[in-house]
Amino acid sequence: MEQIKIEELYDLNETIAKDIFTGKTYPWEVLPEIGDFIKVLGEKLDLNDYNKVDEDVWIAKSAKVAPTASITGPCIIGKDTEVRHCAFIRGKALVGEGCVVGNSVELKNVILFNKVQVPHYNYVGDSILGYKSHMGAGSLTSNVKSDKKLVVVKGKDAQYETGLKKFGAMLGNEVEVGCNSVLNPGTVIGCHSNIYPTSSVRGVVPSHSIYKDKDHIVEKQ
Repeated sequence: MEQIKIEELYDLNETIAKDIFTGKTYPWEVLPEIGDFIKVLGEKLDLNDYNKVDEDVWIAKSAKVAPTASITGPCIIGKDTEVRHCAFIRGKALVGEGCVVGNSVELKNVILFNKVQVPHYNYVGDSILGYKSHMGAGSLTSNVKSDKKLVVVKGKDAQYETGLKKFGAMLGNEVEVGCNSVLNPGTVIGCHSNIYPTSSVRGVVPSHSIYKDKDHIVEKQ
């Protein structure tokens, strides 16, 4: 279970949100702090590189944002990122550098590390997506259990009480999620793993794995 810790999942050199992880062990511990962190960080951004376009909304001058996108603060859009037609950023969203937030994508209470791609019809809520992770078209995070109970991260040999009602997914560096997959509340996917299209995923997927279904998770060769 070491692989679900922050230092195993993420390259903290690939986000301006590095400081929010200080003193934390597991990445979901930062979820309640994202909004306030963005407000503080935003005021420290270099205005040679960023424009403050609205209350608690900072967009890099090199970013491309479609006029039809809806962005509510607190929010930071990083350098060279593209926010496409009708993207819906509901607030508490820190989007890194070189990212793609695609058409009709919805973000809420998230950190996207640099070069993350959520390019087509994705919902990402109460989640953290690591460097170069990619969610295929129509894949989404489910962030609230149907019984509304607190989310528990379930590994093969251990369980972790998160104390959170809303918790989508933690994706490590360079995770690939196939089209139309659902990442159920409390999902943690280790670095460099692939999820088959149309999967329903829950619990911990080890790093360097291929997830075919819950009974068939194989190590990458």
